[in-house]
Amino acid sequence: MLGLTTAGPALTFLLWTQALNGGAGSLVALIVTLAALLGSPAVGRAGRDGWAFGLSGTAVVAAVTMLFLVLFPDVMPSSTDPRWSLTAADASANPYALKVMTWLALVVTPVVIAYQAWTYWVFRRRIGTQHIPQPG
Repeated sequence: MLGLTTAGPALTFLLWTQALNGGAGSLVALIVTLAALLGSPAVGRAGRDGWAFGLSGTAVVAAVTMLFLVLFPDVMPSSTDPRWSLTAADASANPYALKVMTWLALVVTPVVIAYQAWTYWVFRRRIGTQHIPQPG
């Protein structure tokens, strides 16, 4: 039921965005979004949870793709003056910042992977109520 409740405002927003600024590419993404948003609750009610999850993910990806296609090259369009819009070129990082982030990612990513592997190893067994000691 919650899927249909959230689909209403989402579909309204996407249809409004398509009507104002959309093109042919964003129309295809809108149709995919509509099909996935309406199909997900239907297959969820039928007990097909994997399909419902997949369609929900497809709806999110298609909606983001549609917004990208409609807004590009703007990242955040200005409502007062189009010249003041934030474009993708204006929002991008400079080469030095990208170099620093790359080196930090190379150092930190193995630490995060090691930590996740350790926590998976520590919490690898399921527990049940039989493992909880009785009070007092």
